[in-house]
Amino acid sequence: MARRVFFSFHYKNDVWRANQVRNSWVTQGKEAAGFIDSAEFEKIKEKGDKAVEDWIDEQLKGTSVTVVLIGSETSSRQYVRYELQESYRKGNGFVGVHIHKLKDKDGNTSTKGDTTFGELGKDKNGESVYFFQVAKIYDYVDDDGYNKLGDWIEKAAKDVGK
Repeated sequence: MARRVFFSFHYKNDVWRANQVRNSWVTQGKEAAGFIDSAEFEKIKEKGDKAVEDWIDEQLKGTSVTVVLIGSETSSRQYVRYELQESYRKGNGFVGVHIHKLKDKDGNTSTKGDTTFGELGKDKNGESVYFFQVAKIYDYVDDDGYNKLGDWIEKAAKDVGK
């Protein structure tokens, strides 16, 4: 069975870059979750935060790894934080991938994004857990993400026993 992976990213800023990563993953026969058409997302958003969170929860079903595609503003996004907290709650492995060097539809790159996403949850001792503690972070361009993303995801899954 193909591994189902949830991709978390800032839609407005990074959808073009995120789709480059997703398309390379899907063409390798893998399943990607967390992608939605802009118009469809706007319809869900109009219904409020609970509707968006319900959509995210549905997309996370059956996933074992959450890949955070880190753009210039990803760490400040409310729904990205929710996705990460829910991913941690369900025991997903984590991979962080800087995508700022990928070009957007106009051929522009971006600035490197921060990896501070706030608390993901608590460990078994009640201590706060943060993204940098549970994720290995790569650069899609410099670390050859096109060829190595699958390896990164498999390692993250194994690290959490999935």
